[in-house]
Amino acid sequence: MWKPNQTGSNTPSTPEPVRPSTPATNFEASPTRPATVGAAAASAVPTGEQATIGKSLIVKGELTGSESLYIDGKVEGAINLPGNRVTVGRNGQVAANIVAREIVVLGKVRGNCQASDRVDIRSEGSLTGDVIAARISIEDGAFFKGGIDIRKPGGTDLKGGTATPVSSEPVTVDA
Repeated sequence: MWKPNQTGSNTPSTPEPVRPSTPATNFEASPTRPATVGAAAASAVPTGEQATIGKSLIVKGELTGSESLYIDGKVEGAINLPGNRVTVGRNGQVAANIVAREIVVLGKVRGNCQASDRVDIRSEGSLTGDVIAARISIEDGAFFKGGIDIRKPGGTDLKGGTATPVSSEPVTVDA
């Protein structure tokens, strides 16, 4: 373990994003309303807020909200956090279409990803699905199968057309 009085650095080459010690999550669900993560979309959330889905949790349905999300469990359905970051942790297994500002994949994702900024697939990550993003990064050792559509920030593609959102239909995966 690194101590301040030691020289050098023992940090891993692909650091795992920091998770809050006490997750600030608020799950609400009913038969007529999909599950909601965190605060309502209209309320302001301080920068740095992040909800966590732990590795023993399984979520089925639609996740929406206005804070970043760290997934270490299983999620099936749709994830819509357009102004925030979605991180799929090393233990995370996602079968969903994801719409976010930034998507980081350390675990497994099956579904289409749309990011207004970037998609980052780390060396231990796996993504099967189409990607629409302004930037994409795929590390050596990562698995990716699908199409890539690079779009300029601001909602237009490189040919000047209008960006088309990824379908919000839930993804069904047969095991």
